[in-house]
Amino acid sequence: MERAWGAESDAPGLLAAGGDLTIHTLRAAYSSGIFPWFSEGQPNLWWSPDPRMVLKVSDFRLHRSFRKTLTRFRSDARCEIRFDTAFSDVIQSCASASRHGQPGTWILPAMVQAYTRLHEAGDAHSIETWVDGKLAGGLYCVALGRAVFGESMFAHTPDASKIGLASLVAFCRANAITLIDCQQNTAHLASLGASEIPRSDFLSQVHMAIKEPNVDWHFSPLYWDYIFPD
Repeated sequence: MERAWGAESDAPGLLAAGGDLTIHTLRAAYSSGIFPWFSEGQPNLWWSPDPRMVLKVSDFRLHRSFRKTLTRFRSDARCEIRFDTAFSDVIQSCASASRHGQPGTWILPAMVQAYTRLHEAGDAHSIETWVDGKLAGGLYCVALGRAVFGESMFAHTPDASKIGLASLVAFCRANAITLIDCQQNTAHLASLGASEIPRSDFLSQVHMAIKEPNVDWHFSPLYWDYIFPD
């Protein structure tokens, strides 16, 4: 790498350029609160923003209109949440998703290959919203112990990505996972309850969470009770 991790650059949060995207490197990076993010033509860039955007699962906001949507989804036999049954489709859909004000995608073929290898190693997971047997939306994340790092979301139908996120929150609550890393501040994430915390606080929580045993990444419909406790 051209810069050592921990050497802050002129771009806020940028720590290093270069290096590889092997499973070992990605595990080491995420364990230190660092993630890769770069565009076509750039070297591999590694980031650790301060402050850090996170979603404390206890703070997840279930707005009234979305609560109705989620209630209908939960009770409809044609709808289901699956984990890790279509990782390739999820990451490719995230790579193809259009994003307001962002030309192109940062999920380049090298990133797809890297996270697919990480998925095959058991450290990256897809959260999938299925309707009528079709993949309607979802997201993928990295998980080490009980540390969860959200990566990207997509939706082919309205609210499908939010439903996927709600299922991840339910899963986290059921498995004593307290925090989902959101990396960067966006108005959409803030509307769902995400907020910024100092990087030092984030790293302290990550260092404790990665020491916990890995959880069993499957979704049970019973987990919805953690979203609808009453």
